Amino acid sequence: MSDLWRDPHLSPEARVADLMAQMTMAEKVAQLTGIWWIDPAAGGMAPMLSESLGPQPPWQEVVADGLGQLTRTYGTGPLEPREGMEILAQRQRDVMAGNRFGIPAQAHEECLTGLAVWRATIYPAPLSWAASFDPGLVERMANRIGTTMRRLDIHQGLAPVLDVVRDHRWGRVEETLGEDPFLVGLVGSAYIRGLEGAGIVSTLKHFVGYSASRAARNLAPVSMGPREMADVMLPPFEMALRAGARSVMNSYTDIDGVPAAADPALFTDLLRDRLGFTGTVAADYFSVAFLHTLHGVAGSLGEAARLALEAGIDVELPSLNAFGEPLLAAIETGEVDEKVIDRALSRVLLQKCELGLLDPGWAPAEPEDVDLDDPESRALALELAQRSVVLLANDGTLPLAAGAPIAVVGPRADTFQAMLGCYSFPMHVLVHHPGVEPGVEIRTVREALADSFDVTYELGCPVVGGDDAEIEAAVAAAAAAEVCVVVLGDEAGLFGNGTSGEGNDVAMLDLPGRQEELLEAVLGTGTPVVAVLLVGRPYDLSRQADRLAGLVCGFFPGEEGAQAIADVLSGRVNPSGRLPVSFPGAGSTQPSTYLASTLGRRTEVSVVDPTALYPFGHGLSYAAATWGEVSTSAPRWDTDGACELVVQLANEADRDVSEVVQVYLHDRSASVVRPVQRLIGAARVDLAPGERKEVCFELHADLTSFTGRELVRVVEPGEVELWVGASSADIRAVLALDLVGPGREVGADRVLEPSVTVVPT
Repeated sequence: MSDLWRDPHLSPEARVADLMAQMTMAEKVAQLTGIWWIDPAAGGMAPMLSESLGPQPPWQEVVADGLGQLTRTYGTGPLEPREGMEILAQRQRDVMAGNRFGIPAQAHEECLTGLAVWRATIYPAPLSWAASFDPGLVERMANRIGTTMRRLDIHQGLAPVLDVVRDHRWGRVEETLGEDPFLVGLVGSAYIRGLEGAGIVSTLKHFVGYSASRAARNLAPVSMGPREMADVMLPPFEMALRAGARSVMNSYTDIDGVPAAADPALFTDLLRDRLGFTGTVAADYFSVAFLHTLHGVAGSLGEAARLALEAGIDVELPSLNAFGEPLLAAIETGEVDEKVIDRALSRVLLQKCELGLLDPGWAPAEPEDVDLDDPESRALALELAQRSVVLLANDGTLPLAAGAPIAVVGPRADTFQAMLGCYSFPMHVLVHHPGVEPGVEIRTVREALADSFDVTYELGCPVVGGDDAEIEAAVAAAAAAEVCVVVLGDEAGLFGNGTSGEGNDVAMLDLPGRQEELLEAVLGTGTPVVAVLLVGRPYDLSRQADRLAGLVCGFFPGEEGAQAIADVLSGRVNPSGRLPVSFPGAGSTQPSTYLASTLGRRTEVSVVDPTALYPFGHGLSYAAATWGEVSTSAPRWDTDGACELVVQLANEADRDVSEVVQVYLHDRSASVVRPVQRLIGAARVDLAPGERKEVCFELHADLTSFTGRELVRVVEPGEVELWVGASSADIRAVLALDLVGPGREVGADRVLEPSVTVVPT
């Protein structure tokens, strides 16, 4: 048996070729499988989980020919870090001993709100990352998450989610980075750079179109044209691939009748041939088997395996449903071509080679006691939470006067769960382990406010349900206070165990349960009411907005979220978050995002007005930057060149301020219908008192491109405008430019984001 494949001095391709030449078919197939070795008691984590996993074969059988991946060794139950390391190390030793070559498995975990294991730092949810408009900070967070994962001997993280929100009723809005493809790509790419920079394989989810399902239902069919796919859904993935992502996960959905997991047009023609992706494609959990059991495009699990492999899926997660015995049987009968096995295997082994898993002497990490929630991580979680809190409205009541007697009421006021998204460990896993502590310190809003104010607390009502007496008690507390802070929102969970999160889709965007009734009741007292939303999606507050003294929003801001909210309400922090999703106006039964054409906005031919109550990019501060001149280098913009946009900002206040300069493109006419405006650049600028800065955007004409009539991406000459402002509706300057020169086609190598420079003046 040749050992050339162990030689780290050879190219990865040569090493993998040598190894593959020696492998039996059973050994090859084993590398394309993953296993979730799960306690049956955890089967309630998702619908059909136990049934989908099927009977667990004996462990030694599972690893007899090797194993591609180990699924969520840490992230399935409350394990102390050392205990998790011991279990993972033993499983790796078993995997290595079970196959002739001693190849270990690739270990993956969820990491959407931080590493989803017990006692690890719980960072703000992705919608908060986007609300910060601070890719540098998100990159720092992701790098810290990745460093923790490396220490625990984890190789791959299942994040970020790059699905662009199309309908706010979708339960997974909280997992996304918002409704604008440029923002999703900008922040998502930063996360990838951080995670990959720590040596962790980042996994892009969900390729592609998952968030555009009919009626915003989870795992539902998608009706989408190729132009929407190319111009809205695809750009974040293109930006993420440029950032160095090494893994992609398929969407569960079907588009026009073709499930993503069985679509070679997506995973071979588009992802690999056009976009140049060379990493691995991992099946979303059970999605290969779903081709048979849910989609009905495969008559058997063996046929499902064939369809997935031919499409370009490389690894089945998290079980051996289709890529186990059904695939081996299909190979034996000739139903599956061995070439597709070798194609997937080469990708899997090349990645293992990159990770050092084929190197001689590789051994699992020695178990140790690890602090997964150290002070530096908590400080980073607080900083991100503070910069993501959005002040939506304020009549001057905020910040609250120090020491003031306030009533704090509402279902999210005195529970730590209000801070956490559905993929945080407590909401994802610990709900199935009642009585187990969250593993990290998480304060409540009531506790954080009590540090600075004289607080009277009443529940008012739970997230869902409640009785009249609870609301009456809250009304009495509000009436006796100088200000009432009512804390409303969601409980994150999965598949009906909550009001936000995977599977928790809604028919309308009204606040859950009796929360609107509670809000109306405390407003009726005449006491100034400040509403705090801790939510996973925007809700319709159009009936109360003009009567609120203040409105603050946090999108599941993590373990330090309560402190961040208290810092904003007290004025210790000048709020600077901006909305990554629009808050609906009175037409919430017809939700839409800001990314709409003229006929997608308010018109005289429909009584339904989709105008947002609070638009994309909106956010107020207690003190704001002063805008100066906004200018461009010239009115001419060559169709193959760049224009320079310069924005002057100053801080004339007596405290630090932070502005998010937003640049939108308006195409005055085009060969196909275009959105009225779309974001093509953004920069967060921090200013100390008295400081002045100049923000310079270099905007390449590629940023004006779109998918034309021939379904080819083009830059068209003509008149365009740059709308520069503090939100999509707060435009401070409109600059008219002429795109001059020949129209031209652009491809995957086009410029995807502007160059931005911020300099003091």
